[in-house]
Amino acid sequence: MRDAKPNNEKKPTKKAAAERPAGVRRADAPRIPGASVHTSLASEIGLRIVRGDYPPGTILPNEAKWSETFDVSRSAVREAIKMLMAKSLLASRPKIGSWVEPKERWNLLDRDVLSWYATAPDREVFLKTVQEFRHIIEPEATAFAAMRRTDEQMAEISQACREMGEATNLQERTRADTRFHLAILRASGNDLLVPLGVLIESAFDHLFTYTTRELDDLHHAQKLHEAIERSIRLQRPDAARNAVRKLLANTDEVIQSR
Repeated sequence: MRDAKPNNEKKPTKKAAAERPAGVRRADAPRIPGASVHTSLASEIGLRIVRGDYPPGTILPNEAKWSETFDVSRSAVREAIKMLMAKSLLASRPKIGSWVEPKERWNLLDRDVLSWYATAPDREVFLKTVQEFRHIIEPEATAFAAMRRTDEQMAEISQACREMGEATNLQERTRADTRFHLAILRASGNDLLVPLGVLIESAFDHLFTYTTRELDDLHHAQKLHEAIERSIRLQRPDAARNAVRKLLANTDEVIQSR
């Protein structure tokens, strides 16, 4: 990215702006936070799509309009649009432009899309969606973990559970909570659950942050987690499965009561 130019230097012409390589902004343009211009731009547009500013079927502004709105080069806009197309949020066709795809086509297991989805205004829908996923996956995954976990995996699960109880703030507890559940997925011994767990890590973070903040009895929640840890440690799959269901029921109550 270029250094800021002296005040007495003229702004680049439209032709010069159009010729800037991908990801390079005008020197006088306001900075968009992020790793690069086009990734930051993709995040901004993606968030607007997921939160409903641009409903499915909407034709988005063209390159020139985005370039003017965000003070970025058209090349940066093109790269951002390509990123969103790869996540299945957008489709594009010559002479028509880019439009928002139906929600069922969005790649909701993409880390970025999950993050945008979690911050959308209708948070309750997101929380219930994550909870449904947990009901489908976690009881059986935990039962398998009780049967298959190694000593090293058990140590990871136990440490995360212990750190939840010792946490002194919301962030520490949430991160330990997420590590606890992801460690159980890894200990299940199913190769498909390992990458899936990594992909939904962001969803777990958002869910646990919300539920931990809203919980009236953190001590009870900790006991529910400890029951899961104990059942896995003692290699009791039926008890582990039931312990997870009790935890999920408790979380359901928190979500439904708000």
